[in-house]
Amino acid sequence: MSTQTVTVEVDPGFCDSIVEAFYVSPTAWADADALLCTGPETIFIALAKDRETEASAVAARRLIGATIASRGEEPDPDLTTSNAAFRAALHAILDDRRSHAIGRLKEAITKGADAARALLRERAALALLGDCWLDMISQPATQPSVIINQLFSQRWRLLGEGSPARALATRRRSALETQGIFLPAIDDGSFAAAAALGPITALAAAYRLALARLPATHLSEVIGLHAVVHVFGLDECLTGLQPPVDVAEAKATLDMYLDTIAHAPDGEARRRRLWRAVRTAINLEETHVALLAGIAERTAGLSLDTKVAEIVRRHAPFAGKQHGRVRVGRQTLSERFADPAFDVAAFLEDFRKSGYTRVTSRGRCRFLDALKLGGPMFGIFTEDEAHIFKAWIDGLQKAVDAPVALSDTRPDETGETASWLDRVRHDMPTDVVIAPTGAPDDRQLFYRLVNIESFPNVLPDAKRRARRGLELAQLLFETGSSGRYTDASWFDYSADALTGRISAIYWAKLVQPYEPLTEIPPRDEVVFGQKVFALGSLIDGSWAFRIGATGRYRSISDAMLFSIYADEMGFGDVRKNHITLIHRVLASLGMDLPHIRDAAFIDQEEIPDAFYAFPLNQLCLGLFPDSFYSEILGYNLGIEMFGLGELRLHEIQKLKHWGFDPIYEEAHLSIDNFSAGHARQSAELIQSHLDQIGRDHGTVAVSNEWRRIWNGYASFAYFAEGGSLDAPPPSLAERPAPSRVVAVQL
Repeated sequence: MSTQTVTVEVDPGFCDSIVEAFYVSPTAWADADALLCTGPETIFIALAKDRETEASAVAARRLIGATIASRGEEPDPDLTTSNAAFRAALHAILDDRRSHAIGRLKEAITKGADAARALLRERAALALLGDCWLDMISQPATQPSVIINQLFSQRWRLLGEGSPARALATRRRSALETQGIFLPAIDDGSFAAAAALGPITALAAAYRLALARLPATHLSEVIGLHAVVHVFGLDECLTGLQPPVDVAEAKATLDMYLDTIAHAPDGEARRRRLWRAVRTAINLEETHVALLAGIAERTAGLSLDTKVAEIVRRHAPFAGKQHGRVRVGRQTLSERFADPAFDVAAFLEDFRKSGYTRVTSRGRCRFLDALKLGGPMFGIFTEDEAHIFKAWIDGLQKAVDAPVALSDTRPDETGETASWLDRVRHDMPTDVVIAPTGAPDDRQLFYRLVNIESFPNVLPDAKRRARRGLELAQLLFETGSSGRYTDASWFDYSADALTGRISAIYWAKLVQPYEPLTEIPPRDEVVFGQKVFALGSLIDGSWAFRIGATGRYRSISDAMLFSIYADEMGFGDVRKNHITLIHRVLASLGMDLPHIRDAAFIDQEEIPDAFYAFPLNQLCLGLFPDSFYSEILGYNLGIEMFGLGELRLHEIQKLKHWGFDPIYEEAHLSIDNFSAGHARQSAELIQSHLDQIGRDHGTVAVSNEWRRIWNGYASFAYFAEGGSLDAPPPSLAERPAPSRVVAVQL
């Protein structure tokens, strides 16, 4: 029979979450309260470092709501007009506001080299976040969708298309370093101090990170920010880099979303939400330009005393106990710099009178000598900072009795900061439901995990479930060779040993058993077989969708794994997206399923309850790429090898016989190939990761890391072979439990 190809209309209209509430536990609400009662810099660092907990998701939700509610008072454009007229109005507003913002910023840059560097440093947190709001734009709840894939194609490009060295954040960091601005990683606890992060900048950066956590439930806000940031192009104005997304492309993406929401029943309400998002983003960028202009004005006329004070403030938090014997005034440097009430003016008064700054008749100065090659402080300060110290000390010799004269380097941010924080801390989002998770069955849990942005209270349970699955999977370390399609039995790692094992699996379990079917099963049996795999296919790539998040995308293995995920998503081409392909297949089978994000999917009758264990394990593991990174690498190897050989070839033969669309099976048989495809890449990225671990931490660390990686492969094998949390795979049912199972402590 000829193959039937069914044209599936890809969901063009995904626009924000369809879940109308945000479910959080009482404990997480209290933890978020505690975080939001700290300062802006602490909130920013917490959101940059914590990508996995319920509390950070709650803090993100509250920050978004309060920021949107408080930004901008200008009147709305006509929301009832035609789509074309509304689009033209938005474009005109963007062009006009961009012109004013860029003009003011360019004027600020002309204030001199010191001012230009000060602006780069102040903007650094926002610049180095890149387009973080696109971190998780592609996920099970949003795919497949035309607008999501358009944004994901840009995300792929902004991450360097698989090369971290070419990523936007990396190029911006290089631009900063050419100006002498060297900063820790964005999620490093010392970043705020090193960047001299101000409160307004910290809150603006925290807002971007908040959207990075909740892009599916706040797609309008993501689109609004994305359009404004790239139309304005402030970071390119400061760094001189080429725009990563030019004005025309940014507007085109905005227009695509406007076309999407134009077809929604509540189109006018969605326009209003998008306008508020655009207005908020404009206001945030204009506020930052005003801050930068004020900093430039003050920096241009700074006294040497003030410049030295700023250098001391930047470096004081990093002064360790080695300064315990150095006294300036009546205290050691260690004591002075560790004092929460450190008075930099008083320190400079004492420092200028100390013997460290005195210049001898031979032109020697103890402090300046300490900065030179061979001195105890060589390399502590940049060349520019050392020049400022020298100029300051030279001036002291002429005016030793003059008082220290410090001036403000920043505009007053107190009122703006207090108002913003007050809303964040006290405004209660109307959609929040504070409640424990209860005891959802597998169908309900699947729905909540897909819609995790609306159900953050399930995160602790998901992590426990992932750990339990990993613990059970260690059963296969001793018995895994009996698997039908896998072999998770333990072996000691070497690059050659890994290559040998996966080669053995490929040939002995996947390829050599293959013989073309001489008898094709009945039609209903073929359809049922596809149902067995349907849930796993509908969440294709979900084990890796968070792998490219800002702050954790650094290594070769990160880039290789994200590249595999990007390929699964068609590199942003919705026609090649694997979720599109599986919908094509299911449609050809006559299965009319709701989208997995819809509540109606809970009650669908096509896929029986027994098939939820595998996708639930996958979803739980994929939510925690920081906690379970090593395990995800192993899991990825298992899943990319699984469909090679006999299994897929038989499915293709059966589907073609009955006239069903085999595109999903055919695509995976091709791109997962063992020669150079995902299966081979999955092994190579493990080898790359372990090579790096060995160079950085030694052979013992490699052994420990390897156990976790292979545990991840075993986790895939355990569930792929038919295991569940309640029962082992059938091949192990009669075997005694092995003794090597250990608790997963992460």
